[in-house]
Amino acid sequence: MTPTDSPTSSARTTYGAVLGSPHVARLLGGTLVGRLPNGMAPVAIVLLVTTDGGTLAFGGLLSALYGLASALSQPVKGRLMDRHGQTRVSGPAAILNSAALLALPTTSSPAVAVMIVVLGGLAAPPLEAGLRALWPSVLPDPVRRHTALALDTGTQGLLYITGPLLVAALTTAHHPSLALVVTAVLGLAGTALVLTAPPSRAWQPTATRAGGAPGQLFNRGLFMLFVALVGVGVAIGGMNVWAVAMAERHGTDLLAGVLPAAFSTGSFLGGLLYGHRTWPGTPTRQLLTGAAGFLLGWLPLLTLPTPVPATAAAFVPGAFLTLIVARAFTITDTLAPPARTTEAYAWLILSIGVGQAAGAALAGRLADHPHTLAALPAGGAALALAVLLLARPGRSPARPGRHRHHQ
Repeated sequence: MTPTDSPTSSARTTYGAVLGSPHVARLLGGTLVGRLPNGMAPVAIVLLVTTDGGTLAFGGLLSALYGLASALSQPVKGRLMDRHGQTRVSGPAAILNSAALLALPTTSSPAVAVMIVVLGGLAAPPLEAGLRALWPSVLPDPVRRHTALALDTGTQGLLYITGPLLVAALTTAHHPSLALVVTAVLGLAGTALVLTAPPSRAWQPTATRAGGAPGQLFNRGLFMLFVALVGVGVAIGGMNVWAVAMAERHGTDLLAGVLPAAFSTGSFLGGLLYGHRTWPGTPTRQLLTGAAGFLLGWLPLLTLPTPVPATAAAFVPGAFLTLIVARAFTITDTLAPPARTTEAYAWLILSIGVGQAAGAALAGRLADHPHTLAALPAGGAALALAVLLLARPGRSPARPGRHRHHQ
């Protein structure tokens, strides 16, 4: 994995210049709003079940099914988008997703509730992968595109801070059903803002050459990259459960939210720093640097720190997360077949999601072993770094003009 299509100089740009470029603020803002349901729906589903007299176990099951269905369906939606464009995929998906969220409070049947949340998860619009496919046409300048990608990646952590807080406020003010209504409306509004933007309407997947095939998606470089990202996800999933265990150990419920928030804040600020300029080294070298920093950032947890040092410790690996994800998208764009780029982006997203689910499940089984639980995030990060180091570099030339864009 040694892509060479990224600037390696210390060229600078400003966030104002990037956000002032045509369509950038609209696409970025619309995608963030449209993806707020990712941070809101799982929490709102749990609160709906428990508020209406259901068990926390069932609420957690529904929440997990929603997230799992959304993650597992990403590659399918990405491939459909590569074949049929963004409007024909994300538009109907957003409508089905919002309809499912609105329907959930109307049923009292557990079986129907399961079907609704699975449908809602399957239909979650693939806005993240879609946005990554738009950047080359919206920002032809690689320096500005680098900044936009870092800003895009870094702000994702805000979804998982703002979303749950908004659900809690709406639930306190009225009922979890109101939170689901707002979640559905935000999902539709954000998706509509993106899909009605000229770049999204004009975007077309790379045309398959006459008599040709879209090309095989997976090669060794992509496979190894995605396996490494599973390790990154394991670290994040383990961290979330470790935060709950910390809260229980110290009798401070707030820690369960503060520690993930510190991690997400680190990701946001790290993204701002990373996107402020381009950095020396190839994307692969930068990816390895980020993976090494990510691993080192988790090592202080092995000392079982008290809440304040633990919060500071959670900030550090978060600061390297944006570098990892941004460069992973760059490498994916270089190694994937031109006609299947969006699908490849979706597999990248799925890899992290699968790792998070595995990390959370494993951490749950380690909850009674504090030292082992605290070591799990570092273990996931070590897996990611080891896979990247073992992957033999394979030079793949940049392929400009991967998509056709009709004005």
